[in-house]
Amino acid sequence: MDEAATAPGASRTKPSRDGALRPSRPTLAAVARAAGVAPSTASLAFSGLGPVSEDAKARVLAAAADLGYGGPDPRARSLRRGRSGVIGVVMDERLSDAFRDPVNVLTLDGIAEVAGAAGVSLLLVRSPLDDEQSAGPLVDAPMDAVVLVGCNVRIDPAVAVLRRRQIPVVAIEADEIEGAVPVQLDNRDASRRAAAYLQELGHQDVTVVTLPLDAARRRGPIDAARQAEGIAFTTLERLRGVRGVYPDAVAIETAGSSVEEGRLAGTDLFAPDGPRPTAVIAQSDLIAVGVISAALDAGLRVPEDVSVVGFDGITVDDSLLHRTPIRHLTTLVQPFVQKGQAAARAALAMLEGAEPQPASFTSELRVGDTTGPPPDTRTH
Repeated sequence: MDEAATAPGASRTKPSRDGALRPSRPTLAAVARAAGVAPSTASLAFSGLGPVSEDAKARVLAAAADLGYGGPDPRARSLRRGRSGVIGVVMDERLSDAFRDPVNVLTLDGIAEVAGAAGVSLLLVRSPLDDEQSAGPLVDAPMDAVVLVGCNVRIDPAVAVLRRRQIPVVAIEADEIEGAVPVQLDNRDASRRAAAYLQELGHQDVTVVTLPLDAARRRGPIDAARQAEGIAFTTLERLRGVRGVYPDAVAIETAGSSVEEGRLAGTDLFAPDGPRPTAVIAQSDLIAVGVISAALDAGLRVPEDVSVVGFDGITVDDSLLHRTPIRHLTTLVQPFVQKGQAAARAALAMLEGAEPQPASFTSELRVGDTTGPPPDTRTH
């Protein structure tokens, strides 16, 4: 037998399914043998978490490099801890769409910041409710806890799957879910404040341009029947807030939070042969910018002819607004990063057996350049 194959610290081989020998993953014990130190010393030297002499540390790192040892096997560590070291983040839309919206990205930043500091990874999962008979990754994905982001009011089947797996659940901006720790935003109250502000300015004819009501992502007017079948919690709450001030406010649904969707809605809204509102409340800043662009294309001035309010408080590319002196959108500023941080803290608390803290956040109305009193006269 080759002497090198049996030397202390040498890489070993194991047969694969096809009978061929494959090098096995080097172990910390092998590194310790090669460095001539105890496994506990090698662990401390490699992790940098304990008092180890510089000489011993240098020998351990040299042995690790020689053997191709990159660190503890995460699978073994997970088995020892009884955890996967993963928090699942469930989003109620296609991930490609979700990451076009800065709000989702910033919320995820907050989750990742807290989770990362605790040494926990994130797994992104789309809500399975398009096919409630198959919960997909929620059934078997390795997750210690789950954070639901903006999930709709009919998420219960998915939560039931998680409950059967005894996985803790945190819900950001969702309807009340049994067993889930809530992280709420004042969507209804904030939208009511925006509507009240427009009312104080003298506006009587206000239209709401909404986020999607469900996964169908339709475009067009929202009548009573359409609203009744809607399941998107945030969309419905923001609409209810406006209608608490303007009960008869017209509502137009978009297919998503984007400038283009706002432009499409605004193009119909400001058609020359139809009635035009004096103010528009958009359910996201991206939609609001699209509405403003459509108003400018229709020959209207913002805010002299029509006022526009957004929601989120994100930084929006103002390239579409270069034709006007507009620099700041009137909007409701929400603390998206803080929402994500609170959700991650609640999830980690449950994993440690501590009492998780529900959280509730308030949006702030920031008055910019896109709102003012209604025009004295307007064409209907």
